[in-house]
Amino acid sequence: MHAESEIRLPLIIGNKSYRQITDEIIAPIEGKAARGWYALTTLCAICFLWGICCLAYTIGVGIGTWGSSNNVDWAWDITNFVWWIGIGHAGTLISAVLLLFRQKWRMAINRSAEAMTIFAVMCAAIFVLLHTGRPWLDYMLFPLPNQFGSLWPNFNSPLLWDVFAVSTYFSVSLVFWYIGLIPDFGMIRDRVIKPWQKKFYGLLSFGWGGSARHWSRFEEVSLVLAGLSTPLVFSVHSIVSFDFATSVVPGWHTTIFPPYFVAGAVFSGFAMVLTLMLVVRKIYKLEHYLTIKHIEYMNIVIIVTGSIVGVAYLTELFVAWYSGVEWEQYAFLNRATGPLAWSYWAMMTCNVISPQLFWFKKIRTSIVATFILSIVVNIGMWFERFVIIVTTLCRTFVPSTWSTYTPSFIDVGIFVGTIGMFGTFFLLFSRYFPVIAQAELKTILKASGEAQKKAAAEGGHH
Repeated sequence: MHAESEIRLPLIIGNKSYRQITDEIIAPIEGKAARGWYALTTLCAICFLWGICCLAYTIGVGIGTWGSSNNVDWAWDITNFVWWIGIGHAGTLISAVLLLFRQKWRMAINRSAEAMTIFAVMCAAIFVLLHTGRPWLDYMLFPLPNQFGSLWPNFNSPLLWDVFAVSTYFSVSLVFWYIGLIPDFGMIRDRVIKPWQKKFYGLLSFGWGGSARHWSRFEEVSLVLAGLSTPLVFSVHSIVSFDFATSVVPGWHTTIFPPYFVAGAVFSGFAMVLTLMLVVRKIYKLEHYLTIKHIEYMNIVIIVTGSIVGVAYLTELFVAWYSGVEWEQYAFLNRATGPLAWSYWAMMTCNVISPQLFWFKKIRTSIVATFILSIVVNIGMWFERFVIIVTTLCRTFVPSTWSTYTPSFIDVGIFVGTIGMFGTFFLLFSRYFPVIAQAELKTILKASGEAQKKAAAEGGHH
């Protein structure tokens, strides 16, 4: 008896030719936009405008318009900053780490995931620039010699490392994303008819000709950038976690934060990729390229990272109990039973319990269930940041300073505005740039197209 391994499911369904792949992926750019696209873009743009008005009001009046107080000085601003940076994590991970491991299923999702990274980091940057209160004085954060006498930024501060980490991450991700787009720009340049489009895509394509030399350069650069951005995936969120871990606040001062933040970031990032890809798949009719198999693979990553996050929560509770430090113990008791306990239990339900549903193949391969759960996970990850920051600061060492926290209308407006900004940018990207890297997809058509798989299966039985 010899065991025959079953042939893996194809990653491109429908008997596609190379020409069909090009036609279907470029259709949204060449043709008229779908109705759903206009409706979603209008909605996102309105939210974005609302956010801009709230930001302008904050700059005009000051940070007193937010719900923050003397005690809860970090509130929605830092919660949202960490949440957006987390969402920006999956893009580079899908592109870089899966490229280094030669995973073919990344090819249908990497382009959108990289775009998502760039837009999410832009949203995060808004909160960093504004939580100082007076953005026009932000230049004082730079180490300008002899400018402020003996007042110098503290190079030991993780907040300063944060600036370097996030800006490096943003620039490497941007270059990585753009280089991946060059072959597609060349293809669009050769197909569009309007002169302005020809010029526009011609400029963007950097004279791409698709020769063997161009391709070998392209692959070399992609691998080098993937190698550069893989450590960045881990460093960025570790450094963001040091903002908390290097303080003396009970509940923050812990060494588990870096790995736990990284796992949480990958977890929320993959959930966001799923949310976006399911919408794009529907609007642009890309069901043949974004198959159930892709969705299942991503759900498996969510099970793994969700379980790591669950273990991290339990480890935190154990360490607080084992340490014998009553401040630390009270910090966790307050999270679970204090005035903001509902946010703690929302976080536990969304992040630890909901991803476990993906163990069932029926749920893991269901589009509706995946869409709902991917949103639930992102809500849970937002609550995780809220619990770590706000519930901890509401009750610190001195009971006379204890307070509760309620976000103001402006807080909510700025957050909704960043979601609108993210959505607007992503929808514009999906309309004018190919959402799937068609040049890369064609490289796996022979190995993983449906017709080719069938032929291989039949050949194996003879």
